[in-house]
Amino acid sequence: MSITSKQKHWLAVLVIMIALFSSHSAVADNLVGASRAALQQLVTQNPAAAKCKSKAVAVLVFPKVVKAGLVIGAQTGEGILLERGRVIGRYRTVAASYGLQAGVQEYGYALFLMNQKAVDWVNNTRGWEIGTGPSVVIVDKGMARSFSTDTLHSGIYAFTFDQRGLMAGLGLQGSKIIRID
Repeated sequence: MSITSKQKHWLAVLVIMIALFSSHSAVADNLVGASRAALQQLVTQNPAAAKCKSKAVAVLVFPKVVKAGLVIGAQTGEGILLERGRVIGRYRTVAASYGLQAGVQEYGYALFLMNQKAVDWVNNTRGWEIGTGPSVVIVDKGMARSFSTDTLHSGIYAFTFDQRGLMAGLGLQGSKIIRID
């Protein structure tokens, strides 16, 4: 399927919007504070996330991800990797999509790295895509109700939070994560 000039125009607008949103968060230089606050709010409001945090070796938190699309979509955000409360690195998440979609949405997500192998994977790859590498379990509201520390068998657990805006569909599969420092 070819992209029309009108779709190319909208794609350019979306890329500019996302660049403005992401540069604003970088200029604010409050990424560490925002990441810590988002993680604290998540574990306070979600018992399954609290259970994951208690067993996790590290947590990669993206407090603000902006997703926009009109047939062609893109998303981006920055986050912090925390290991035992210490900042280990800064990361960016990006994704592009094509299909039936329209709108703008903001949300956050946290990846709980449950073992050293998952932490090593995140630290040693030059960008990785969710869905490749260690197994990632996306914890939705239904799964969270039956979640216990006995069921923690995956390398990485993902939780989304603070969804705002209007955009059909939210998925982490295909999101690429790149270390930026």
